[in-house]
Order: sequence, then C-alpha cells, then structure tokens
Amino acid sequence: QVQLVESGGGLVQAGGSLRLSCVASGRTVSSYAMAWFRQAPGKEREFVAAIRRDYSITYYADSVKGRFTISRDNTKNTVYLQMNSLKPEDTAVYYCAGDMGTRAVPARVPSLYDYWGQGTQVTVSS
Repeated sequence: QVQLVESGGGLVQAGGSLRLSCVASGRTVSSYAMAWFRQAPGKEREFVAAIRRDYSITYYADSVKGRFTISRDNTKNTVYLQMNSLKPEDTAVYYCAGDMGTRAVPARVPSLYDYWGQGTQVTVSS
C-alpha cells in the first residue's frame, strides 16, 4: 500500500513563492514517475509537472514553465514543487500523484496515475 501526503500549501500574494512537499510511504518515490496536478473550483484536474522514474527528467505544463520546478529527494522519499512568481490563476488544490507504469514519458492524464495524495490548498491573492 502506498500513501502520498502533501504539505506546504497556503495563502500567498501574487509574485510570491511556496514549496509543496509530497512524502511517500510504502515504496520509494524512485519506483514511480511522480507528478503534480491541480484543480481549481469548477474546473477539471490539470497537469502541472512531472518527473521521470529514471534520470529525473522533468516535464511542465506551459502555464507554469519557467516558474515552477519539480524535484525529488530519494533519501527523504519526497517530491517537491517549488512555485515562484505565483499568479492568482495558480489558485487551486494541488495533488501529488504516482505512476507505477513503465511509460518513457510521464503521463499528463490523471486517470493514468495509480496513487494520489489528499491535496493541499494554494491560494494566491492579487
């Protein structure tokens, strides 16, 4: 059984920064492709960023490229999302997800992920 627990969300002004953490238990994060998704009220869950199981190659949604950075610390079994230059449109619940599949490129579709955290709220005020 794998559990993912996110933390680090909060209220921040536009232009500010937050770092989200996702701690995994049950298996090491190096076993999965890991990703962050977000869901704003009334909208579908959308892909934010992902990191490959091997080589730690990263992928980003166009809307966050250059502002967000996904990383992984295998010694702490934790995946991070560093969010800089935050905008009000970044306001959402952010979810950590893990994919045990063998895709060469991490999926951007939520349904292809096997494990999910409970989410952490990020609110950016203008």
